[in-house]
Amino acid sequence: MTPDQPAPAPSQDSARPDWWRDAVIYQVYPRSFADADGDGMGDLEGIRRRLPHLRDLGVDAVWLSPFYASPQADAGYDVTDYRAVDPMFGTLADADAVLRDAHALGLRVIVDLVPNHCSDRHAWFRQAVDEGPTSPLRARFHFRDGRGESGELPPNDWESVFGGPAWTRLPGPDGQWYLHLFAPEQPDFNWEHPAVRDEFRAVLRFWLDRGVDGFRVDVAHGLVKAPGLPDTGTTGQIALLGHQVLPFFDQDGVHAIYRSWRTLLDEYPGERIAVAEAWAPSPERTARYVRPDELHQAFNFHYLGTAWDAPALRETIDASLDAMRPVGAPTTWVLSNHDVVRHATRLGGGAARARAATLLMLALPGSAYLYQGEELGLPEVTDLPDEARQDPAFARRTGALGQDGLRDGCRVPLPWTEDGPSYGFGDGGSWLPQPDGWGALSVAAQTGDPDSTLELYRAALALRRTHPGLGAGTEVTWLDAPDGVLVLRRPGGLVCTVNTTDTAVRLPAPGEPLLSSGQLRSTDSEFILPADTTVWWDA
Repeated sequence: MTPDQPAPAPSQDSARPDWWRDAVIYQVYPRSFADADGDGMGDLEGIRRRLPHLRDLGVDAVWLSPFYASPQADAGYDVTDYRAVDPMFGTLADADAVLRDAHALGLRVIVDLVPNHCSDRHAWFRQAVDEGPTSPLRARFHFRDGRGESGELPPNDWESVFGGPAWTRLPGPDGQWYLHLFAPEQPDFNWEHPAVRDEFRAVLRFWLDRGVDGFRVDVAHGLVKAPGLPDTGTTGQIALLGHQVLPFFDQDGVHAIYRSWRTLLDEYPGERIAVAEAWAPSPERTARYVRPDELHQAFNFHYLGTAWDAPALRETIDASLDAMRPVGAPTTWVLSNHDVVRHATRLGGGAARARAATLLMLALPGSAYLYQGEELGLPEVTDLPDEARQDPAFARRTGALGQDGLRDGCRVPLPWTEDGPSYGFGDGGSWLPQPDGWGALSVAAQTGDPDSTLELYRAALALRRTHPGLGAGTEVTWLDAPDGVLVLRRPGGLVCTVNTTDTAVRLPAPGEPLLSSGQLRSTDSEFILPADTTVWWDA
């Protein structure tokens, strides 16, 4: 297949209307999923060969983190060409092959889109720098003169998510500063400029025409900045992300952009979607991104950040459902991704708690996101040597919202086999070192073991497709339960019981058990719910 022969359109166009309302979407981090060419780095051909694993797992869609042409200053989130595949991952023909095979297996494909910023090697930015302060291309970014007697101070007090000032000064007599809310190699676009808006509409069409089923919009809350780029008047700004509106995040102007994108998406068959990565101060503000004429889903970071605590979980679940109900959008649920500590480690309690948290998440109404390797129960790798780390925030160590430079621990390549080079990841080792004993958690080791985390995920996702009380919806009913225990009922005859404590509790059986994250003991009319255990019941 050549670059001008796009992959066939999705085969599921008429099969599942509103498929995204209850979809289980699996995030693939390409460099760590599977390596086909033996260079130690995952690639698109490796993904293509491992797609049957995702079909067998039972997910509905695959979300691919960036594979675009990039210098890789931030693992591909610094893009030089949004229409090209970086050679480290393959070719445009390889991307087409992934789309073709995924659709043949009944899987949809969502690709990352990075519209807030590009690479400092992007043609627009390089020309803007080379041509000097009078270049018209500078208006497509945020170039400003500095403050102070000779412009030696940044234009305002904004801080980078990765630490330090959000401004870098160009060398030489030019002396202007440019804005980068992330790494200096990632200059922010100026979304007030019509050329930027036109370019990204064209990029959307490029990939939609090739057959992608949607986009995950990186930093969806960041595109528009407050007029005049005012000071915040405070330090430690990134600690405020998700707690208050900042002049560089969650500005109201982003919504006009997404309304125009929704119009474009609706032109294509098969219900192509867009998903917002939007850190907003409240579920209510997050809901603004998914009003009926904007994007389809938004990540529920409020849920991801909730501790393993029954009252806190109930409060977050209620607030999330309440916020999405008025705008008619599905609530989403997520426990892990490429930026946060894996939930098997983050929640404490090890594998038992992680399994229990997963069954609770998959019981909730709406759509769920899985991060590669969580179906294997992978823990965070916490002992990577400093010299092996490649997170660009590592040297800055901001310590806020996971941007502490330690994100490599959730990005260690997956184990597919019990032994062999890199446990089946590829023939040439792995770009991050894998722990000893990683093979015991591999796909091969867990397949067919009824007690394994992999088989728990497969069973849960199979039930989620067939049971009328699982999947799409907006309602849960909370039933009486002891302290530290959650009991929720969903329309359709599903009851979910969750013990968040470290002590077993005795409860009346609400029906016939369907699936349990741990060993279940029962009597005639009661059952013993072990610590850190979730059970689904047909009621």
